[in-house]
Amino acid sequence: MIVSCMSEVNSKDDQMESVTESLLETVSDAEVNSRINFEEFTDERALISYDAFGKKQMKIKVLEVSDENPVLQWKFGDRVKITKILVTIKHLTTQQVEEAEFDIEEIEREISEKRHFSSTNRWVPAGDIKNGYVVGAMHTRLISDAAALDHIMF
Repeated sequence: MIVSCMSEVNSKDDQMESVTESLLETVSDAEVNSRINFEEFTDERALISYDAFGKKQMKIKVLEVSDENPVLQWKFGDRVKITKILVTIKHLTTQQVEEAEFDIEEIEREISEKRHFSSTNRWVPAGDIKNGYVVGAMHTRLISDAAALDHIMF
């Protein structure tokens, strides 16, 4: 009788341990594919820039990149030349969203014909492009000519 009770207790302990182990088991990252590491995480606030009054916010998505090799890579690091962007502007007071696609190369040609200068620097460091979006600090660099030609009111 004591032996059978001990065997029942041992079998219950084994079952409890297996249940506990199955609950504590985590599925590997390769199987889930939904986890990202810290280096890949991008805070949404880093991708957004605001106007001077804080009434609009802008986000720029890179649509097309030139295959041109950067000059002085040893001096300026890894950079890419952006040719097309998608600009999303959200009006915070009305929650209205505007989107427009811009060919920066075409706008640069247009402003150099009309005003004989261009202030756009389309070379953006590769580290400043996160998940296909340009970091907010680089927004004015990309839209300066479009703003000068009144294509963008921001």
